[in-house]
Order: sequence, then C-alpha cells, then structure tokens
Amino acid sequence: MCGIAGFVRIGRTAGPPLPSPESLDRMIDTLAHRGPDARGVWYDEVRGVGFGHRRLSIRDLSPAGAQPMMSSCGRFVIIYNGEIYSHDEIAADLAGTGRTLRGHSDTEIMLEAFAEWGVERVLPRLIGMFAFALFDKETGELVLARDRLGIKPLYWSAANGLLLFGSELKPLRAVPSWTPVVDRSAMASFMRHNYIPAPLTIYKGVQKLEPGTLLRARRDGSVTVEPFWNLRTIAEKAVASPSNIADGDALDRLDKLLLDAVRRRLVADVPIGALLSGGIDSSLVTALMTETTGGKINTFSIGFSEKGYDEAPYAREIARYLGTQHTELYAKAEHALGMVEKLPHWYDEPFANSSQLPTALVCELTRQHVKVVLSGDGGDELFAGYSRYPLALDLWRKQQLAPSPLRTIAAHGLLAMPAAILDKLGQILPSRLRQDRFGSKAKRYATALLSQDPDGLYRQMLSHWHAPETVVIGGDEMKGTLWDKHLQRTVPDFLDRMMLFDTLTYLPDDILTKVDRASMAVALEARVPLLDHRVVEFAWRLPQHMKVRDGVSKWALRQVLYRRVPRELLDRPKMGFGVPLAAWLRGPLRDWTENLLSEARLKQQGLFHPEPIRERWQAHLSGADWAYPLWNVLMAQSWLDANPEVVL
Repeated sequence: MCGIAGFVRIGRTAGPPLPSPESLDRMIDTLAHRGPDARGVWYDEVRGVGFGHRRLSIRDLSPAGAQPMMSSCGRFVIIYNGEIYSHDEIAADLAGTGRTLRGHSDTEIMLEAFAEWGVERVLPRLIGMFAFALFDKETGELVLARDRLGIKPLYWSAANGLLLFGSELKPLRAVPSWTPVVDRSAMASFMRHNYIPAPLTIYKGVQKLEPGTLLRARRDGSVTVEPFWNLRTIAEKAVASPSNIADGDALDRLDKLLLDAVRRRLVADVPIGALLSGGIDSSLVTALMTETTGGKINTFSIGFSEKGYDEAPYAREIARYLGTQHTELYAKAEHALGMVEKLPHWYDEPFANSSQLPTALVCELTRQHVKVVLSGDGGDELFAGYSRYPLALDLWRKQQLAPSPLRTIAAHGLLAMPAAILDKLGQILPSRLRQDRFGSKAKRYATALLSQDPDGLYRQMLSHWHAPETVVIGGDEMKGTLWDKHLQRTVPDFLDRMMLFDTLTYLPDDILTKVDRASMAVALEARVPLLDHRVVEFAWRLPQHMKVRDGVSKWALRQVLYRRVPRELLDRPKMGFGVPLAAWLRGPLRDWTENLLSEARLKQQGLFHPEPIRERWQAHLSGADWAYPLWNVLMAQSWLDANPEVVL
C-alpha cells in the first residue's frame, strides 16, 4: 500500500512549463502518511514526465520492491498503490518468457506482465486492489487504471497540455501552476449524499478515475477513459438469466470462494489483524482468517457508552469464541473533539459519513499492533444487508395502496412528530423493519413518501438535503446513476436495483473512501476480501432468495458463517457503525458547531444560503434530529477552514 503522484506533458502545443523536480518532490511528500517507509522519484524532462512514490512496505521489504520501478527491458516505468493477490500465478507464467525477476514483489510481477503481454491482457488476471500509473518511454503514452470496485483511489486533471494525477488531491495542490477552484455543482451533490460522487471532485477540472476504468493519455494530447470491467453489465446479464443453482451447491461454492479470497489476503511480510464489529461480515472474515491461519489472530473493535451505539460486547463474544487476541477501545466525546480537526486533511475534500470518526479511531488503535488489517466491507451491498432495503420495499408497497393526498398528510405528519416519540414507535415495529434511531431516519425518509417511482423514493431516503440547490448558492447538482431510468428496464427488480445503486456509488465513494483515508492516515493497509471481484460476480449470479429469505438478509453469508460460529452469537438486529452525533452536537461539539454555522460567517462566505442551515440548527438544539444534514455543512466548513487558498 502506498501513495502515488505525477504528471506527463500531453499535446504538442505550447503550455505551461513542466513542473520542476522540486515540485515533484513536494507533490509526493504530501502523501508521506500513505507511505512512511520510503520514497522514490523518476523525472524525465525530455519526455515530459515525472513519477513519485511513497512506500508502505508490506511485501518484499528489500530495495528490490522500491518504486518507481523500470521493467527489465527498460521500456516501461510504473508506480502503484495496492496489492495483487494473483501474483504467484502470473509469475509462474512469466517464468517461461525469459524475463528475470529481481525480487518477489507484486509490483515487479505486474510490471513485467504488462511489458510482456500488454495492459489489456493482464488486467483481467489481476485479483486485488490497485491504482497504478504506467509510462511507455517508447510511445510516450501514460496509462492510469483503478481496480474494479474502487478500493484504491486515483484522481486526475488534464489542462493546458499537462496531465496531473495522484492517490489524493493533495499532490495537485502542490503544483504551482494549478489553481484550486471549488465546483459548486459538486458541493451541491455532496449536500445530498455526504460524499462527492465520481467522477466529480470538489475542484473544477479534477476527476476521480472511476472504478474498473483505464485512462490513456497520448503524446498527441488525446485522453480517453474506458471500462475494463463493468459491474453494471455484469448485473444486467445476471438478472436477465438468473441461476437455478441448488442451495447446497451455491453455499459450497461461496464458501470455497470466500476461503480463497481470505487466504490470498493473508500474504504479507508484516503482522496482520482484523477489524471485528461482531456483525455478520466482519465475523465471517475473522472466522475464515482463524481457520486459514490455524492460530490466534489479532482483532480490534471500538465501543461507545451511549445506548444503541455499542457493538463492542458482540465483538467481544465472537473474539472469545474464535480465540482471537482481542483489543477494544471505548470512544468518548473527547476522542471526537480531538479527531474533527484532522478530518479535513485526511479526507482531502468534504466528506461527511459520521462513522468516519469511529473508523479513524479503530484504525489508530489497530496500527499500534499490526500493519495490515482485513475488514468485512461489501457484504451489505452484495447480499442485501442494509436495513433500509426492506424499509424501502415496504414503503413503496404501501405507497401504491394510498392515494396521493393521504401520502402527503403522512409525510408532513412524520416531519412534525418529535423524533423521541418516533424512536419509541420504532421499537414495536416487526423485527425485520426495526432500526436504531428510527425517529431521525423516519424524518429523513418522510419526503420519500411523495416520490412517483421506487427509485425516487430510494434516492430521497439516501438524501441528507433533499433540495441541495436551496443550500448551495449557484449549485446545480449532477444527476448521475441514481437518476438513471434505463436501469428500471434492465434491472427491473427494485431490491436488485438498490443493491446495484449502492455498489456503484455509495460503496466506492463513501464506504471505501472512508476506510482508505482513515487507514492510510495512520499507514495501515486495509484489505477487503468480500470485494474480491470473483465473489462480487458470483453474488450477482445467485438467485435473490440466497440473499434474503423469510425476511432475513445476507442469508447465504449467514449459512457460511453458521458453519463456523453458533447462530445464537449472531442473530440480532443490525446496528450499524454510527456515533451518537445528535447528542454530541448539542453537547461537547456545540461551540464548535455554532462557530462554523454562524449566520455572519455563512453570509460573508457566500457559498451557502444561511436560512435553511440556521433553521435546522435551531430546530436541532430544540430537540429535533438534524445531525446528519448539519454534519454535511460542518464537514464542508471544516474543509474550507483547512484550505483557505481555494477559490469559491
């Protein structure tokens, strides 16, 4: 795991001068947290290219694994962030080509394979997470690629004959000729979600390279971006021809796939652990790790004293049963206070999933003991695990039975009812619909009752600010995947569509971004075996009753886990990885919040309309729960404070 950054001159027209070697040094040193073990640069003024690399040494700790790395034939240069778990098979095939490997790093194996067979032929063979830049000294072509699910990040910008790229946005800001200008449309999209959806970034003219895509920048100035793996196509084909596989065969194949995915991700030359929440996904990964290693592993969890937020006892029970070496931290409000000032620097652009706080804390804890950790991310999206799925299905079904005027009355009634009363009502719902903090969620979902189609209902359920243009001055949000009507025809089932929406958007832009930044901020490598692309493809081929059965989600994952852990340790309502944000904003974070949301500040800034923000803040202080939309604004304000040079 590492950090990469660089640039290449494109086109033959006169443009700004090539960034200097000193600029390249500054670019790559902004990523020192991602790779504190070593640094390397390659600068070729004649060819107009500069590569920089910060190394977190995980495999082949010798100098033979250093980057930038040049192929044995001298033609190609690579910098790379990630881990390739199919390197042994590729190395075996390379043995017959006459190419000599100097070490045993996956970087060298991948580079020599590219040199021998070409990028297009090698990419389908890569199992793992990756973001790389490959330069061809003979043709002057630059190739950028990002892994299939978007586990590793990659940003790029092309303007005035120069293409810049980096693992984060920080390296771009280190280039003297580049001016950071806020994209208000991206900010509006951020206000709806709590992340900036790809390919947008907070800056005009800068894009996220989307998952599963390949960028080519050629000497003639042309830049093309094409997919090399397309989840959308995979899902459309799967639902068009559903599998009739028997339950037993499906579970055996899934078990074997998951075991292999975990086994591959245990290869490292440094200590490895697991993030354990006590839920289905993390417990399954931990159980498979224990089975594969045949010995004790290190597990880590975080807890909260506040009722409804503490999963630590469940994790403790699973750890005790599996015999892991378990470490836990109970987080308090002062931990959050110490963390909020770091978040804008860590996340590099506005990001407002409040679970970024416990994620950051558990990563700090974990890094004190190990250098690599496995997590259970991905199970909710692949096996219908989110509690919002049955709620959306139920809301849409009931919405069709009620006339429009009645739906309008119900929506306004939910919005008017105190969240505390709704919380109590939520406790008497059927178990499959029961959720923690039902009151605040019900208020967020109230406007969804007015939707004219199921996708609109789900989009409203996901929205923090339902009308971002009323919050961001001059903001015209991008209408991306969540607005795509075509999917209603190609993926006709609503549950399938919700899972696809989340895997295409929420997973890479929110969940995986959160994990990458929190882990890399402390030089910890996080691996996600459930997002092995072979598991993803197999999950989509499974019939839906393997995901949800008799109202129980993640049915297939549960059955695989029950082979290893008693179900009585696991069968309980899903809690989620949240923090008591509403109470913290009224309590220990109140002064910080009031300062960032002051009317005078908002007016002077000229980016946000003060009225709706101040209205929700006052309502929150009076007992309503507007913590999540307010957290969006707070994270944007914190980011602006941390980056005073940006142009609004």
